[in-house]
Amino acid sequence: MRVKLFNSLARKKQNFAVHGNKVGMYVCGITPDAKAHIGHAFVFTSFDVLVRYLRHLGHKVRYVQNLTDIDDDIIRRSKAQKKNWKTFGKEHAREFLLEMRWLNNVDPDVYPKATEHIQEMIVLIKKLLKKGVAYVKNGCVYFEVAKDRDYGKLSLLSRRMMLKIANERGNYPDDPNKKNPLDFVLWQVKMPGEPAWSSPWGDGRPGWHIECSAMAMKYLGETIDIQGGGSDLLFPHHESSIAQSETATQKQYARFWLHVGMVRCDGEKMSKSLGNVVLVEDMQKKYSANTLRIFLLSHHYRSVWEFHEKDIVKAQKINDLFQDVWKVKSKTIKALNVSLWEKKFYSAMSDDLGTKKALVVLQSLAREIVKKSQKKSITKAQVFFTTAFNILGLTIQ
Repeated sequence: MRVKLFNSLARKKQNFAVHGNKVGMYVCGITPDAKAHIGHAFVFTSFDVLVRYLRHLGHKVRYVQNLTDIDDDIIRRSKAQKKNWKTFGKEHAREFLLEMRWLNNVDPDVYPKATEHIQEMIVLIKKLLKKGVAYVKNGCVYFEVAKDRDYGKLSLLSRRMMLKIANERGNYPDDPNKKNPLDFVLWQVKMPGEPAWSSPWGDGRPGWHIECSAMAMKYLGETIDIQGGGSDLLFPHHESSIAQSETATQKQYARFWLHVGMVRCDGEKMSKSLGNVVLVEDMQKKYSANTLRIFLLSHHYRSVWEFHEKDIVKAQKINDLFQDVWKVKSKTIKALNVSLWEKKFYSAMSDDLGTKKALVVLQSLAREIVKKSQKKSITKAQVFFTTAFNILGLTIQ
């Protein structure tokens, strides 16, 4: 079945074609500096369903999701809590993995940590220096944005907007070592009391963007099929990932760019910095994994939506309806024809992962199964329901 996905680079839906015998997918993972919230769950559940669906269609998928286990936030927050930065990160990473498993997200095939791939990052930085698009100053290495004429092709932002957003997301425009405020750091010199690794430019640590490029290319090659993450990563992270990767290899870095919409709460984007987060662990105490998963998948992955707990109650009722499918039994031989529902379900899923429409289709079928169970055989319908559940990551309770 032909699958269409919205490619952020092309800004339209495109037919997804498999190159070679395996789909390589890289999703930017968390920075383990705080507890996971509903926004995180929405991102990683969306990509989990994509992996499940592609595998259901017969594709071999290699799913890589990284862990940014060293950055400014981890250092700052661990110091504030008087904890070792490594222990602090490991605790949050472990909690996150357990919560994603509870939510029935399949573990990625590879789960690389940034701190375990420093050498790959150094090799990549050396390539950029050799090509003349990076420069060294006082032990720091920067990518010179002015040297890349294609910088901005993903986000299509003006330089003014680029600088504004970058400054909100970790850029230091007043860094005296920079030639241009928009230049981004590839390697930063060691600061007192911070962890550091040795490099040709002195002790320090990698910049945020170089981490993902190095890890993605190590495990998936110089051109990957799908690169994904939250829409807040589109700029500067993904824009910079394209720039450094394609400059280094002279090859297309990613064929498809997929971005998951932001979840809002109290009128603002749900984020750790604003503190308007709804934690997964709190929802875990009140609802089943199925209920929370149905709640998340009731929104299209690219949509921006507002969190309302009353909608989780609706999802709970939908799960109850779905579970009724396996409680009823039929005594007749003539089978309920489910071909129309199957067609609609696969059509929704193949049209840019339309989980919202797919769930509506399953609700319609569930009502029909319960209604016709005494008049027609529902065995085939139950088999299809099991298949659909596996694709959506739901479980029979």
